[in-house]
Amino acid sequence: MEQTFYQLFEQYGIYALLALCTIEGDITLLLAGVLAHNGYFGHLSFLKVYIFGTLGGMIGDTFGYAVGRLFQQTVKNYSFYKMAQPRIERLVEKFGGFAVIVSKYIYGIRTAMCLFNGVGRMPLSRFLFLDFISCSVWVLLLTSVGYFFSGAITTMIGDFKQIGMALFFIVLFGIIV
Repeated sequence: MEQTFYQLFEQYGIYALLALCTIEGDITLLLAGVLAHNGYFGHLSFLKVYIFGTLGGMIGDTFGYAVGRLFQQTVKNYSFYKMAQPRIERLVEKFGGFAVIVSKYIYGIRTAMCLFNGVGRMPLSRFLFLDFISCSVWVLLLTSVGYFFSGAITTMIGDFKQIGMALFFIVLFGIIV
């Protein structure tokens, strides 16, 4: 049974990573870095995590951009958007279009920035270019931390072989729900 689990995880785990990075990526990428270090994603684990994590982040951000673009008036009325708008405007004034890159690292701004750029009608090609840079650096940074500190992280949360099955079902549940 354990061998079957690892085969399933090696074969399909990277798709779970893609799905989870569209929703919430920080913890997912740290854990994916640890798992990549331990070879859970098969040959070239780190590269797979980098590619699928970047793609997942971009899909999530582009969805937020599209919602802002298509539902401009509705989004402007969200309390979440109204609260974040002053911070986003200051960020955009300071960094211009590069605020897309900077916002990835500021808690509470990431999703609102995507909506803001959609509402503000930033050209899609420019948004995608800046978001690609942002997601690439974000994934590389967090995955590398997980990868290079996997020994310490594994010690803190225990042996992956013992909790691997639980992680698999949590990821599976997250994808289904």
